[in-house]
Amino acid sequence: MPTPFAICRDGEPVPESLKGAVAAIGNFDGVHRGHQYLLKMALDSERPAAAVTFEPHPRTFFQPDRPLFRLTPEPVKLAILARLGLAGVFQRRFDASLAALTAEGFVDLLAHELQLSGVVIGHDFHFGRGREGNPARMAELCRARGLACRVAPAVVEGTEPVSSSAIRAALEAGDVATANRLLGYRWFVRAEVRHGEKRGRVLGYPTANMRLPDDCRLRHGIYAVRASVEGKPVDGVASFGRRPTFDNGAPLLETHLFDFAGDLYGRVLDVEFIGWIRGEERFDGIEPLIAQMHRDSAEAKRMLAADATVSMIA
Repeated sequence: MPTPFAICRDGEPVPESLKGAVAAIGNFDGVHRGHQYLLKMALDSERPAAAVTFEPHPRTFFQPDRPLFRLTPEPVKLAILARLGLAGVFQRRFDASLAALTAEGFVDLLAHELQLSGVVIGHDFHFGRGREGNPARMAELCRARGLACRVAPAVVEGTEPVSSSAIRAALEAGDVATANRLLGYRWFVRAEVRHGEKRGRVLGYPTANMRLPDDCRLRHGIYAVRASVEGKPVDGVASFGRRPTFDNGAPLLETHLFDFAGDLYGRVLDVEFIGWIRGEERFDGIEPLIAQMHRDSAEAKRMLAADATVSMIA
């Protein structure tokens, strides 16, 4: 029987399954192709493979007045890391104490508190108080403590490194295809299905309504999507936005699942994005809206049939 995915948070003893692990270190927001390269290097070692990651995101700690569009909030990030085959995660709370650690203090934490046998870091990794540590310093400090240290090169798309910032920019533009290409899988969200105004039933398009985090800056519009319902993929079409034809209210993700008639209220649903169809529009009446919804559904089905991107939810 495989060993369960372990999560070790601050103050918790290191699980037996993670003792002596080789860990990739980073924020891993998005767990994109660059992150996955680091994780594969850890997985290729002969020791258990883990990730060392941080919550909240360090930028949220240092710049609390600048909301960060999180590609993978904590539960989603942990689910992806587990799916990639790691033995577990060391999740450290990013607070004033961690921010004040010197480079030496941070590596001491890795060697003694987390009991690692090795680390994998990115080519541009900085650590310690004031970002004083760099990859060369990490290698030096690891050698002194008997830890192996490997540095991963940049993963490049065209001429630019794959980055969380580039993926955020793509999603803000509604460019799901680019975001998914940089991620290496279909970007997805996770939220509870809530009761709505039930207008979709009247229109012939009942929807599962989900409130996404306030920091989500996905472009408002219509998307081809796929949801995981009881472990099974179900195709659909979704609107994310303020519903200008009706109330222009708070942003909601409203997902219509094709050929599905079950009750989803109160369930936590994963919805992955396959393609952008069009921007959000205001219609002069119900009939033109319904006609457009028919066209959107047909386009979503075409996109879904053609897409072969890896899924992290199915």
